[in-house]
Amino acid sequence: MGPRRDLVGYGRRPPQGTWPGGARVALNVVVNVEEGSERSMADGDGRGEGLGEVPRAVDPDYRDLGTESVYEYGSRAGIFRLLRLFDRLGVRTTAFAAAMALERNPDAAAWLVESGHEVCAHGYRWSEAWTMSREEEAQAIAAAVESITATCGQRPLGWYSRWMPSIHTRRLLMEEGGFLYDADAYNDDIPYYAPVEDGWQLVVPYSMTYNDSFYHYGHLGGPSDFVDYCRRALDYLAEEDDGAPRLMSVGLHPRLSGQAARASALAEFLEHATSRDDVWVTTRLDIARYWREHFPPPAGEPEAIA
Repeated sequence: MGPRRDLVGYGRRPPQGTWPGGARVALNVVVNVEEGSERSMADGDGRGEGLGEVPRAVDPDYRDLGTESVYEYGSRAGIFRLLRLFDRLGVRTTAFAAAMALERNPDAAAWLVESGHEVCAHGYRWSEAWTMSREEEAQAIAAAVESITATCGQRPLGWYSRWMPSIHTRRLLMEEGGFLYDADAYNDDIPYYAPVEDGWQLVVPYSMTYNDSFYHYGHLGGPSDFVDYCRRALDYLAEEDDGAPRLMSVGLHPRLSGQAARASALAEFLEHATSRDDVWVTTRLDIARYWREHFPPPAGEPEAIA
């Protein structure tokens, strides 16, 4: 059966307070480092990956060198353009990083660590946990932790699955024992604790709303749309008056936002965000640590769930 649905959450009584320095919004920029870990015939997979720059598909019996090269752009050029931008603006981000992608791009991995970005585990490969057995998924989680620790010199303390977790994921993360949070939900603007058998797992929700994948899907006409879309959201969240601290996630992909025109839009939005005194631009790990300290989990054990 898996976890129960919660359609209420905080309801009319959200937690009251602010982020450090009295900030109203915690803004977390997420860089999805996946290039090199996606499905590829070159890696022995039965098919290649989609989500390239053009809405077309190659017959699955053939290797799609065009889409492969789009992913290579993210690894060869896009990630480094983004890292230069973050360094220039003094912005620390969270990398949702597939372990294999880091293994294959050690320069990018080193830069992430040296600049103080958080490396959050995004699986060993950019794979679909819901197709795995419980044992296979546990092994994949362990492999991701081992690999990222070896590549980056520090273990990941956060987890984000590809699009959605399996019904076992949250339990497995708690059993592994080293994760302070997961981001496997899109259901709130505020962190919360999810019941998992005899414990509470901190969830720092992610969002697909403020995400550069809309360039690919055709929902954004151009970079200016991205600036307007994200800026409106940030300003609105900061000016809401219910007394609750808000979280905003902006999702990026080096193969998409690493392109120059899109990077310029990202720079414009981040310059606006960092100019606001009521916005805390930070990593997901810092958000998790702050939440655990100032908004601890409920007292007692949750009711056992299936």
